[in-house]
Amino acid sequence: MGGSDGQTYMVGAGQSLDRRQFLSTLAAGGVATVAGCGHPPVVLDMDEATADDVADEASTTVEPDSEEYAVVTSARENGSATRTGRYELFARTDTVRVEDTFYEVSETRLERTEVTVYEVVIEFDPDDPTPELGEVEYGDLPELDRRRLESVLSRQNTPDRDGYDVGVEYGTAEDVGAGSVFVPERQYDVIVDGEDRYRVGVNPRTAPEAEYQYEVTAAATTVDAFADRVRQQYLFTLGGLSEAEREVVAEAIDGGYFKDDDAFRSVVDRVREHEGLNVDDFHGTWLLAYEGTEYLTDAEW
Repeated sequence: MGGSDGQTYMVGAGQSLDRRQFLSTLAAGGVATVAGCGHPPVVLDMDEATADDVADEASTTVEPDSEEYAVVTSARENGSATRTGRYELFARTDTVRVEDTFYEVSETRLERTEVTVYEVVIEFDPDDPTPELGEVEYGDLPELDRRRLESVLSRQNTPDRDGYDVGVEYGTAEDVGAGSVFVPERQYDVIVDGEDRYRVGVNPRTAPEAEYQYEVTAAATTVDAFADRVRQQYLFTLGGLSEAEREVVAEAIDGGYFKDDDAFRSVVDRVREHEGLNVDDFHGTWLLAYEGTEYLTDAEW
């Protein structure tokens, strides 16, 4: 979401992120490095904000092949929609974007039950690879099993521990249908893939499941109209700064301010006096105007 100044940062094994994605990763507790440096203790970052940036920051775009899209379009066409699942779809947002229309979504839990979910566990280098139930060639597995297990069995570096090494969530028996030879009833306990032999187990467990009801209300039919709604609620002007505070802001605009000093604290305190787009105990995102330009501003303190 939001704009980028073109700078990229490395997160994990060679993945590059723009500056604001990088800051979001830090706020979410991700492991990040910048040119060999660790997580900065504080951050103030200000990116010039277009209408698209503002709309992206204040909403979540749902893709046509997603469960969220199916729920929103069904609720839009029928007045409401219901869904059964083990998690909320819109826990992080109540405004979604479908193409250029923005909807406010209400998600209400109606009834909660308990269901059995299954995890398929794999032992990469079993001491005894002799099957008890039977063995199956990886290439002969049903498509569902091959798709679920492909990323696990193709790992070059695998865990080395006693017993099973890794688990793959399969969901409920209803989720799987008749597409698996492991869930809900395990038909084989060894997978053969070339010279490799893997032991397979299945762990059932009980998990909460709920029925949810959804209703949607159109908030805006264009990006500009939605951005204006967001501005009316969140935009404020940052002004009356001291010279030291202005230097903090200048660096925040230029590439980010990372020093925990009095001027930084003073600027962040001024920002935190206003309602933010997303704010938690140690991080937040605000929309502000500074010297006639609008900025999406991330702060971590």
